[in-house]
Amino acid sequence: MKPKIVYQDENLLAINKPSGWIVNEATTTKNKPVLQSWLKKNFDYEIAKSREFRSGIVHRLDKETSGILIVAKTKKAFRLLQREFKQRKVRKTYKALVHGKVEPRQGVIKLPVGRLPWNRQRFGVLPGGREAETSYQVETYYKKGKEAFSFLTLKPKTGRTHQIRIHLKHLKYPIVADEFYAGRKTAREDRKWCPRLFLHAFSIEFIHPQNGKNIKLEANLPEDLQQILSSLN
Repeated sequence: MKPKIVYQDENLLAINKPSGWIVNEATTTKNKPVLQSWLKKNFDYEIAKSREFRSGIVHRLDKETSGILIVAKTKKAFRLLQREFKQRKVRKTYKALVHGKVEPRQGVIKLPVGRLPWNRQRFGVLPGGREAETSYQVETYYKKGKEAFSFLTLKPKTGRTHQIRIHLKHLKYPIVADEFYAGRKTAREDRKWCPRLFLHAFSIEFIHPQNGKNIKLEANLPEDLQQILSSLN
């Protein structure tokens, strides 16, 4: 699957990133689909080929997370959008399917996160870590056999690496098929019926860098994840 353009004007692009695509180029991304390389190849806006401005990529999504991603086309738009992210003016919404019956049906998770000192590759809830806040709401409860699942809408107030995944794991509601945080055995069982991380960046709301208007863009839940939900009771 190729990325799809959800919105475009002379200042920015909004892309629906498929699961499996890496966002930024790196030495380790050979022979894998990379969004930055795709932008360089297919577009010719002001900073499309710029390494300094990462081809306009303002924020990231994990490789297996699908959904909406904003790309700036000019240096000015890049700087203004980056500032909005830093000042937490950008509002993002995610959808996730998690293990367990999440109760209460809505709430706010405020737990500091950071790199684990004993495993620098991993992040976790860490006293003295960086503040992180995620609000959630249960949309639907599901069952598969005897096991309960919850379909959630999540709004991270901060943008820490793996924040949503870490917060849910800490509360003992890991995201379905999360090989990093659900535990090896659980993830292996999940992948028999859900072949990838069930996390999707559903919408993003921000101030347009040119006209100052509020703009909200959405990317519907992709077909593969919709089919997973239909397979549950």
